[in-house]
Amino acid sequence: MALSQFVPLSATELLLASTVFCLVFWVFKSLRSRVPKGLKSPPEPWGWPLLGHVLTLGKSPHLALTRMSQRFGDVLQIRIGSTPVVVLSGLDTIRQALVRQGDDFKGRPDLYSFTLIADGQSMSFSPDSGPVWAARRRLAQNALNTFSIASDPASSSSCYLEEHVSQEAEALISRLQELMAGPGRFDPYNEIVVSVVKVIGAMCFGQHFPESSDEMLSLVKNSHVFAENATSGNPVDFFPILRYLPNPALQ
Repeated sequence: MALSQFVPLSATELLLASTVFCLVFWVFKSLRSRVPKGLKSPPEPWGWPLLGHVLTLGKSPHLALTRMSQRFGDVLQIRIGSTPVVVLSGLDTIRQALVRQGDDFKGRPDLYSFTLIADGQSMSFSPDSGPVWAARRRLAQNALNTFSIASDPASSSSCYLEEHVSQEAEALISRLQELMAGPGRFDPYNEIVVSVVKVIGAMCFGQHFPESSDEMLSLVKNSHVFAENATSGNPVDFFPILRYLPNPALQ
């Protein structure tokens, strides 16, 4: 039997076929159960393929989740994109999870954006909750406790932490009063961030950074950039395909 003559595909047709294949594969993967055999997943409302419950949450997610909990109970599951998210409602349920079973829920979610912070070695944003993480946390807690208890005999403050905070609070008030005396309005955000960074610098490095120093300016800039990208949530954490597309927030 003679082979059919090969018909070359155009770039548009090839791109369309690849897109359809990826979408079908993504839908199939999102529909597969991730629950280990023998266990049951929490009740889950119906959600859209690929999008999950993003459209259902809308602009008032707290109200949408309240309605869901009234129908499906205090423990339910939704999906943001293809990522499952367990939602807890009710004081007793939340206390059970975070207090009585705190060791089971002490880890952080394994989000892609967390791997970009400090090359994935951040203690605060690491999904690892094993022995190394626990040892680092104890070390940090002990240092903070010592800092909040130990005091300078020559100071009237009750501890080193109060001393640094009090000094910086007085300096912040002076700077704000100077800005208030000037014409027009002003945004106190940078002034507050500088004060917080100076206290943290004193606690972590034992020194005060001048406001105009390169270290201080770099810390303030990085804090602002991180807050913009981390607090609002990154779509790449819930739609994995977006990590392969240009994304200025991940730079």
